[in-house]
Amino acid sequence: MMTTLALIHGEITHRRRRPRQNAFTYPAFCLRIPLSQLDALPARGIARNARGLISFFDRDHGPGDGASLDAWIRSLLAAEGIDAGGDVVLYAFPRMLGYVFNPVSFWVCHDAAGAVRAVLCAVRNTFGERHNYLVAAPDGRALASGESFGARKVFHVSPFCEVKGRYAFRFNFGDDRWLARVDYFDDEASNEPLLETWISGEAAVVEPRAVRGLWWRYRFFTAAVVARIHWQALKLAVKRVPFFAKPAPPLEETTR
Repeated sequence: MMTTLALIHGEITHRRRRPRQNAFTYPAFCLRIPLSQLDALPARGIARNARGLISFFDRDHGPGDGASLDAWIRSLLAAEGIDAGGDVVLYAFPRMLGYVFNPVSFWVCHDAAGAVRAVLCAVRNTFGERHNYLVAAPDGRALASGESFGARKVFHVSPFCEVKGRYAFRFNFGDDRWLARVDYFDDEASNEPLLETWISGEAAVVEPRAVRGLWWRYRFFTAAVVARIHWQALKLAVKRVPFFAKPAPPLEETTR
């Protein structure tokens, strides 16, 4: 069964356990875009590579130069020895009034039979740097909803976390519901995460009226993403959570 274009309406939740507790939940939405259906965006009310109230620019993703997203992700998968000859589905924030910031976007990569073979988690920080975490089963089998997969943390995101430890990724790949959960363990031996973060939501049809309604439902959403990041950072500073200087980014583009 082919995945379809969708609006994912839901929320973003983040919880910090120590040395000071901090938590928040914000309403959020994202687009679910099978790369094979990118050309259908304008007819659904979303401008592509052009100005619009809600828009999607290829250069905001993948190689960052506007080149084919499908070719880029398939080249990356091939280099990693992953056989994913089916559709690739991107979950990401769109531009609103020309502005976007995606702290993380997810590329769900299917094989020809529709099974999920890998998820590329494309992470960006507020310093303009980016890094990919590639989630795939070591034995090459398909990924299932609810399974947990790990990766070493190698990329600086928050000045209130050191670049050490590991991530645990978990997803729900259902057609009607999306969940991407990322838990961060600062201690390799610990069973208790320092941070728990997830974005979840229900799928809705993409059509022009619904797209126009995004502006009223999520006013200034993309600007608010950055504002909220800095607001939460201020709260952590007031709580005297230790601060760590930004190290140099990793030399490799993708960590597996």
